[in-house]
Amino acid sequence: MRDDLIDLLWEGLRQTLYMVFWSSIFALAIGLALGVTLVVTDKGGILQAPKLNKVLSFVINSVRSLPFIILIVLLLPFARWVVGTTLGPTAAIVSLSIGAAPFLGRIIENSLKEVGAGKIEAAKSVGASPWTIIFRVLIPEALPALVRGMTIAVIGIVEFTAVAGAIGAGGLGSLAIRFGYQRFREDILFATVVVIIALVQGIQWTGDGIAKAIRRRRFTPE
Repeated sequence: MRDDLIDLLWEGLRQTLYMVFWSSIFALAIGLALGVTLVVTDKGGILQAPKLNKVLSFVINSVRSLPFIILIVLLLPFARWVVGTTLGPTAAIVSLSIGAAPFLGRIIENSLKEVGAGKIEAAKSVGASPWTIIFRVLIPEALPALVRGMTIAVIGIVEFTAVAGAIGAGGLGSLAIRFGYQRFREDILFATVVVIIALVQGIQWTGDGIAKAIRRRRFTPE
């Protein structure tokens, strides 16, 4: 093991965690808005608007259909406008957030649609407003599924950071490519893979634990 391995791994992990954290926050905010809008504007929804639903669904499917590496390139001018540069972890957050949001929006949509119609009708019968139904019925009832979906999305963002590393985003992906592959450093390549696997396993374990804790506390035990 060379002396610089630990320092390189630490810097790569730090950049990756920075990108994953902020991208997850922004993607969750956008994805939650998309998912809720898709559900409430669908046919039979509490704020049904079929035309809006179809347009939004088309936009989401269009973004999701693009390979992430192409999406990054398309968003480079937007990233430069937002953060003033197209290089580095901060610039990558823009593309990561936009790339993950439609995927997360679909996950949230499916989770919210699992909530029983009877609970929504019961809320309507007592005069609950649409906002009350969304924040007091839909989201709380679907919370365990939402946590599991968010876990999947965060793991996807970790994978996206590896792709973003190929165009100068930094992080573990960039470390594996620039040092491990291009400079024939098998030790870095292997160590990077191990760290990424450990990171993904940690995220999955944490997400599963939170979802189970919520279900045990608020619903029936698994």
